[in-house]
Amino acid sequence: MRAIGKLACVALLAFSLEGCANSMVEYDETPPPVAVERGQVTVENNNPGPLQCVPYAREHSGVMIYGDAYTWWNKAAGKYPRTSLPEQGAVLVLHNYAGPSRAHVAVVRELVGARQIRVDHANWLNDGSIYENDPVEDVSSANDWSVVRVFNLKTGAWGSRLYPVQGFIGSGPADSEPAEPGRPPLVARSGGSSRGATALIGEIY
Repeated sequence: MRAIGKLACVALLAFSLEGCANSMVEYDETPPPVAVERGQVTVENNNPGPLQCVPYAREHSGVMIYGDAYTWWNKAAGKYPRTSLPEQGAVLVLHNYAGPSRAHVAVVRELVGARQIRVDHANWLNDGSIYENDPVEDVSSANDWSVVRVFNLKTGAWGSRLYPVQGFIGSGPADSEPAEPGRPPLVARSGGSSRGATALIGEIY
């Protein structure tokens, strides 16, 4: 009887420890993201300063563009394919949401659905962290990925701000532009204002 009681205590302790270890945000705890994969936020300690979005996107996408994030779209012309719709491995360009020199770039990790993707990116909201498997959702009225919202992995909820999308830059040769048959034609968006957009810096590295 005592042995059974000890086993029960051990099982209860193991269960409680497992619950403490599982501290990651699970997407199914909030209604919007439909997948249950876990995102991750880490701090890069090997750099003298906060890791910026530009070098991270360059390293993880193979899109070898240098300079401010807001210059990436124009610099990609003739060098890399630019599309209106997301593709795995492409660079998402958020641009002109708080002025023409405000921009952010992220790498598309996975296509979840017609209106939802996962991205990997750095220095989101100027915190120097790396965000992996972060949900991004198309909220445009035309379903054309011109406006998105981003899931906040730290709070476990969708951000309330909306961000205009300039487009997606692929890592292949530029001769694949415009988009292949059956897809909407490329729209070179200049960006625009968004409600309550956070002023992210235009990063140059």
